[in-house]
Amino acid sequence: MSRILPYPLLTAALIVMWLLLNAFSLGHLLLGTVIAIAASRVMVALEPSKPRLRRWQLIPWLIGVVLVDIMRSNIAVATIILQGGRRERVAGFVSIPIELRDRTGLAVLACIVTSTPGTAWVEYDSATGVLLIHVLDLVEEQEWVDLIKSRYEAALREIFE
Repeated sequence: MSRILPYPLLTAALIVMWLLLNAFSLGHLLLGTVIAIAASRVMVALEPSKPRLRRWQLIPWLIGVVLVDIMRSNIAVATIILQGGRRERVAGFVSIPIELRDRTGLAVLACIVTSTPGTAWVEYDSATGVLLIHVLDLVEEQEWVDLIKSRYEAALREIFE
């Protein structure tokens, strides 16, 4: 069975997503199943490493923190847009030394930074461990370094390393 469905959860999730994005019919179920099985078999060729979760109980806390931060950032970006040019805004780049080395943890950190409005993951140098992000409204660079390191990186290191 594992040769046909090497990643059964991925296959099931892709089928469900396909059916949610399209109207349910027998044709869509068959097409979604074929696509999901093909994608699952492609994943075997990519040989992804399986993440090891050390403290999975921190994941709900991290999700809550990220959701709150995303809501706050949405409000901050909306305020910037609605105020127009009333206040001088300075966008900029921030270099952050990252101690997190787990590939899955770094991918999650990239998703967190990029999904938060007003910030974007620009570059990560694995040799030096320096992350470069872009910030829409950069007031204090050290605040961003402290925020990323204490709020996200610390939790991700506990979860993945």
